[in-house]
Amino acid sequence: MRSEGRFGWLDQLLGQLLSEDLPVRELAPEPGLAPARSISIDPEHWGRLGQATGHTGCRWVGCWGEDTGDELIVHACFEKDRGYMLARTRLRRLTPILPSHTPYHPAADRSERHLQDLFGVAFSDHPDPRRWVRHQAWSASEFPLRRDFPAAGHPLAQTPADNGYKFLHAQGSGVCEIPVGPVHAGIIEPGHFRFQAVGETILHLEERLGYTHKGTEKLAEGRDAAGLARLAARVSGDATVAHSWAACMAMEKAAGIELPARALVLRAIMAERERIANHLGDIGAICSDVSLGFGFYQFSRLREEWQRISLAAFGHRLLMGCIVPGGVVADLEPAMIPAQREQIRAVRPQLGRLMDILTTSPTVVNRLAGTGRLAPALAAGFGALGYVGRASGIDRDLRRDAPYAPYDRLKIPVAVSKDGDVAARLRVRAEEISGSLVLIETLLAELPPGPVCVPWTPPAPDAQGLGMVEGWRGETLAFVRFGDEGRIARYYPRDPSVINWPLLELLVEDDIVPDFPVCNKSVNGSYSGNDL
Repeated sequence: MRSEGRFGWLDQLLGQLLSEDLPVRELAPEPGLAPARSISIDPEHWGRLGQATGHTGCRWVGCWGEDTGDELIVHACFEKDRGYMLARTRLRRLTPILPSHTPYHPAADRSERHLQDLFGVAFSDHPDPRRWVRHQAWSASEFPLRRDFPAAGHPLAQTPADNGYKFLHAQGSGVCEIPVGPVHAGIIEPGHFRFQAVGETILHLEERLGYTHKGTEKLAEGRDAAGLARLAARVSGDATVAHSWAACMAMEKAAGIELPARALVLRAIMAERERIANHLGDIGAICSDVSLGFGFYQFSRLREEWQRISLAAFGHRLLMGCIVPGGVVADLEPAMIPAQREQIRAVRPQLGRLMDILTTSPTVVNRLAGTGRLAPALAAGFGALGYVGRASGIDRDLRRDAPYAPYDRLKIPVAVSKDGDVAARLRVRAEEISGSLVLIETLLAELPPGPVCVPWTPPAPDAQGLGMVEGWRGETLAFVRFGDEGRIARYYPRDPSVINWPLLELLVEDDIVPDFPVCNKSVNGSYSGNDL
């Protein structure tokens, strides 16, 4: 699709805002931010921008802040018709007040509260002013992402108990509250789920996350490019390829560095291997939740065998640390090409037979069909990402819609369903595995010769970059700004889970409490990727 076709909506939007005499202007093209176009607008009209983008049907992608020392900069990203827009506004540090985008874009809710807690930006008409990240670890007058706040903070001898969060109060005859977490019986990270139910029927679910807030954004400040890549790989350990690629892409754009073709193909192979490993594991976990032990063991076996080849081929089971600024850390040994091909030939028929069992088993079908249904309208309204969105009719995939090398020369299979239930999310995952197997075969067959990394050249101070990658959970975003001496001044990663977690609250309504685990597994939001 030609650029002008992707941005027709933006030209109309700018024309509409200018006709209202609003001081909005498009900024000069910024290569590091491509494919997005950038605009600036005064803070008092920020809410009007949210309203206009909402009425235009734009998808809200993310928002983040920066502290320049003199003022705060707030960015918001939108998308429509495969074209991206970055909007920014500047605030006085003493009075950082903005209208909220949440009334027009529900997906903005928690990210704006993240800005509120970490930068001190007050959203004047936000419908939910409760803190989101600040779990009593610092005072209400301290904002950890401001420049004058030390990375170590001001730790108390003992952090006060976080027992004052005001959940929705259950009312009515027969209505009861069921608290689950934040500490769980398994090995998952902490998150609290508060159910309001009548009998076993869920009336309402409210999530409370942020327990694993690690200070990722603060830890990024002052790192060199290699150090940021290491940190990005740990934003969410199961999406290490997605986050490290997005961060390195942002840095490479800022520095104007062109990567070798072989390095790009190897990154794509890693990304598809990560996608397959996680889908195999999650399908097995769904089998476990419906008491199909056979399916759980078989998919777990396939995932284990898959990750062993990842270790042999790239040096790490989860592919952590394999992507570095300028390329990849090591080349693929010739013997590992036939090994991967042989594994694909072995996995493909096994996946087919196992999916035949799952889709014809009365036990599985009765538990998954119609359970946890996310209506297409809700999915579209929130901008659901990855397999969650595609299982609810959203035909979106960055590898095809905003293609980056090497996907820009490949035919990308995109699995879509309109059913929106757990069964649909399982089918879409299985189809994505099949599509990724084909992509890996193609990439291995076309693996070009040449180097796998180029020397890193630090960019000039204030250089910025935007990286966007279709990770296994969906669109993964990274924003980077450099400071002096090639050091990182700002890094913001937006995991797909930030968008998809609230949808779990909606899709379980009117289901029964015992079905919550399988609904949760079918979405599988990242706690770590959300909490930062």
